[in-house]
Amino acid sequence: MRKYFITGLLILVPFAITVWVLNAIITAMDQSLYLLPQQWQNPTIGGYHIKGVGTVLTIAIVFLTGLLANNLIGNYLVRLWERLLHRIPVVNSLYGSVKQVSDTLFSSSGNAFRKAVLLPYPHADSYTIGFLTGVPGGDVKNHLTGDFVSVYVPTTPNPTSGFFLMMERSRVIELDMSVDAALKYIVSMGVVAPEHLPTK
Repeated sequence: MRKYFITGLLILVPFAITVWVLNAIITAMDQSLYLLPQQWQNPTIGGYHIKGVGTVLTIAIVFLTGLLANNLIGNYLVRLWERLLHRIPVVNSLYGSVKQVSDTLFSSSGNAFRKAVLLPYPHADSYTIGFLTGVPGGDVKNHLTGDFVSVYVPTTPNPTSGFFLMMERSRVIELDMSVDAALKYIVSMGVVAPEHLPTK
């Protein structure tokens, strides 16, 4: 009896969590319907509300924005818009910071979160997985002696929060593991272990 119950849990729990996450994402993306005229904000068929129309609209808006920004006129409009935002005092610092982070994370030429590493944390006798995010810069670099790297250490099971560390490169071990595999390992609290690879 207990065996069947656990087997049922192992099948249904991942499915239920997946459905819950997808529902949360679709519900959030459906908010883009508020950009439309009021009579189009609640699409229905046969009296039933259609879910996901806002998701399609959001994806279309993102795609069209990228398409327009990649031509000459669109690129000029984007630069004009950014210059306007940079002239507004509070918006300037907020937008600039967010833009810099998003460019670093999502740019195909960036190095952030491109490499999983093993490092001693929170003390020398225990280890965790982190991600290289670059090297220290600014005045911080002037106060560090030696070769240091910047590492993001995500928390489990929510990797969107974590700790930013600056460590000596010699104490950080680069892993022969993809970022996706490392994230699965972290989110699953070590249950979903990556495939074993022979030591180089």
